[in-house]
Amino acid sequence: MPPRSGKVSPVFNGLRTFFGSFRPFVRSFLGPGTTPGPAKGGGSGPGRSGGARQHNIFEAAAAYVAACADDDQERADEAEGWVSPEALSFGVSELACRAVIALARERDESPQTVAHRLMGLPTA
Repeated sequence: MPPRSGKVSPVFNGLRTFFGSFRPFVRSFLGPGTTPGPAKGGGSGPGRSGGARQHNIFEAAAAYVAACADDDQERADEAEGWVSPEALSFGVSELACRAVIALARERDESPQTVAHRLMGLPTA
């Protein structure tokens, strides 16, 4: 599918710049010498569970949101324990931004319109 031009691209670039400013914050949770992403296994730093496998903030956020969508409190609680509450909050926020951008592209609408509709708010 060819890249689309229009309203979404500048918003996406703005979000990329905005979230790029959080890299030092994310690295503080992951610890020195680690980078987020499944390729390196991404350590969770100060995660609350003592399990053998460490999860990164994006894995935790994806598992937590999916569990909440399925109304599975046990899985949500498990994912919540993988990383600190602050890291989980950041990951969920990043996931929400990416989801809104993807839906906006798919629907050929602005991210603001999509976000308002998802929340049941009147479009501005």
